[in-house]
Amino acid sequence: MKLLLVLDDPRRAQSFVDYLADIGLKCELTLDDDNNVSIWLVNESRYQQAQQEVKRFIAEPLHPRYQDASWRQGDTHVHFAEDSRQPGWLSDVLSRTGPVNMLVLLACVAIYGLSWLGLPMFGLLAFPSSWESLLGSEFWRAFTPALLHFSLMHLVFNLFWWWYLGGMVERRLGHGKLLVLLLVAAVLPNLMQFWASGPRFGGLSGVVYALLAYVWLSGRLNPARGIGLPDGMAVFMVVWLVLGFAGVLGPVANLAHLGGGLIGLLQAWFDRGRRTR
Repeated sequence: MKLLLVLDDPRRAQSFVDYLADIGLKCELTLDDDNNVSIWLVNESRYQQAQQEVKRFIAEPLHPRYQDASWRQGDTHVHFAEDSRQPGWLSDVLSRTGPVNMLVLLACVAIYGLSWLGLPMFGLLAFPSSWESLLGSEFWRAFTPALLHFSLMHLVFNLFWWWYLGGMVERRLGHGKLLVLLLVAAVLPNLMQFWASGPRFGGLSGVVYALLAYVWLSGRLNPARGIGLPDGMAVFMVVWLVLGFAGVLGPVANLAHLGGGLIGLLQAWFDRGRRTR
């Protein structure tokens, strides 16, 4: 048998397996202690066909074809226990995150709250005003602008995508992978943005762009890793970049966005042959 895909939703995995069975691709499911489901293709000679179906599933996992297949298949050879309790929104949020993801999220909220109360957080955490300061005692300021946000909308938008995409990466690929993406996609785009426009910028946007690019391309190159996004999200990313460079969105850290996106694409390319942790 050959591994096709790993998902953290047993019921969605079962509906996908029912669909594969409906088109003649028999699969087996295994469930680990973290409730992650591995989908294994029985007939390895049809792996290329199955991979195309995996890519289609990642692009549109809620398509009715999968639920319809479950109805047609009826009872399958694998069953998952029903849980009569419906988890609340807080349980759902916590189940989709990890320690690195949550630590950064709480740090951003705390820093925004302290700024709102009048504390000089920008002066403490902003990019230094000169390269000399950065290369001296304030090297950590190459990262900390990523934790600054200048409006509630800016904060909520970035933290939603950080929670969703960062949580996906941390759950499937581990704390180390998310930490590397966070540090590289914060520091390098911040350096680019400072070179272009000076020190008055901030936010997780560069990291969010890196995660968008990384998750999308990883899903295209290696679906078995269990992460991916619809192609429409890649289109959104490019359109938003173009609008930013065109000046339609007002003052935006365009080079930080571009740098983050490129870092995500490059990291996904380097990781294309790796398995999940």
